[in-house]
Amino acid sequence: MKWKHILTNHNETSERHSDEQLKSRYYKTTQSTALQVVKEMFEQMDGCRIVAISEERGEMSVSLTKGKKAFIVVTVISVRPFETAIDFSVTTETTWLPVDFGFSRQLIIRLYDELAKRLTYIGSGIYGEK
Repeated sequence: MKWKHILTNHNETSERHSDEQLKSRYYKTTQSTALQVVKEMFEQMDGCRIVAISEERGEMSVSLTKGKKAFIVVTVISVRPFETAIDFSVTTETTWLPVDFGFSRQLIIRLYDELAKRLTYIGSGIYGEK
């Protein structure tokens, strides 16, 4: 893990991310099903409160209120029929310094691990090389 992932209070996934674990992940599902699965996942997680859902935009905002506090934005984009990308942006609330010692990165990895149990995984950053 690089220092830049530790000495920050914000991490997000993207198609061409330098960290393999933070690349956009693709699932074999529709956008509406993926959004519903993500919603159910957060509803079942202790200390999570869904702040807003925009089904038209494929976005969800979630507040993590137990333990370390964080704000999560989930973006669900349908690339093709039954091929949907899910991205996370996590910002940790810190008291003094804007440093969460890798918490936001680890949270994204845990969220992707949980999604892998619920949806059929296709690949990561699969359109980044083109």
